[in-house]
Amino acid sequence: MGYIHSIETFGTVDGPGVRFVVFFQGCPMRCQYCHNPDTWDMGDGKEKSVDEILEMFERNRSFYKTGGITATGGEPMMQMDFLTELFTKAKEMGVHTCLDTSGFSFQENEKIEKLMAVTDLVMLDIKHIGEDEHIDLTGCSNHNILAFARYLDKIKKPVWIRHVVVPGITYQEESLKKFGEFLKTLSNVEKLEVLPYHTLGENKYDNLGIPYPLKGVPQLSKEEAAKAENIIRASWGKELLITEEKNITQDKTGGIVCRTC
Repeated sequence: MGYIHSIETFGTVDGPGVRFVVFFQGCPMRCQYCHNPDTWDMGDGKEKSVDEILEMFERNRSFYKTGGITATGGEPMMQMDFLTELFTKAKEMGVHTCLDTSGFSFQENEKIEKLMAVTDLVMLDIKHIGEDEHIDLTGCSNHNILAFARYLDKIKKPVWIRHVVVPGITYQEESLKKFGEFLKTLSNVEKLEVLPYHTLGENKYDNLGIPYPLKGVPQLSKEEAAKAENIIRASWGKELLITEEKNITQDKTGGIVCRTC
């Protein structure tokens, strides 16, 4: 049995195509901009079996011909055995599998090998490239996260990189340049998504009685997000983003979803 927060049956920003998105309960990180604090504690989730989840998927399978199943969270890799079983059975059904993760729980061992064998795509969310800054932002080191990125490159697993840009925290030229320099060391990155910080999750903190860590920090504009991506791309050595309004795609939270490299 796994601890599940919720399931979205028509996801369009969590991997390629239309996707069945499983939100896992439990997360070891405490990102200051997290908009799902209700996913933090494992015990708050609903227990579900892999077969229950796949039965839900099967009911609407015709919708997912262009997509598949995405595991997100929370942090899915905290429930490694359940996640691996879910993806294993999904692959037996011929379903595309996508893992949306921070990579914090990564350890190079037999379990990760088994998971990657049934994972088609990894969406890796790198919070901050600097070690000390990452600890300040999330309460955790980024050592395992960057190690996971290198491991995925070593095994040639396709990766989409996600990076949230926050005014005064990650919206800084030097850290964005270092981010691009790190991406330059990887050969498996298929896509970069630069997501501007928003405050849509602030009400959840109020409802849960939790102080919002970034109270008063302004949202990042689309133009600033495009500028941040261009800084990353310049250091990465990839083509710069076209910034005309008609060429910027919006995700469901108003963030910029950048083109394939």
